[in-house]
Amino acid sequence: MDFFISNAFAQAAPGAAAPNPLVSFLPLIILFGIFYFMLIRPQMKRSKEQRAMIAALAKGDEVLTSGGVLGRVEDIAEQFVMLEIASGVSVKLQKQAITAVLPKGTLKAA
Repeated sequence: MDFFISNAFAQAAPGAAAPNPLVSFLPLIILFGIFYFMLIRPQMKRSKEQRAMIAALAKGDEVLTSGGVLGRVEDIAEQFVMLEIASGVSVKLQKQAITAVLPKGTLKAA
């Protein structure tokens, strides 16, 4: 029965060139661009602002820590900060634990 059916083979279209390899990587390049502008770049900006804020800390600044503790800076060392969180009560924290510098007088209002 095989002799009635002939095999059909597809022929290449005349003048058809191989696809451009850049076109196959284009979605990957676009995805990387989206990740860069939506995730990586804003995170780098926040990190730079955090480093600048920590570098600008001074004695007497009122700060908020990552644990939610409000305090006044008593002493600043290279890696640590002494915070007065209540009258006569001080704690020693890493500088990276400070998340925000508050306006003067915030502790009195709180």
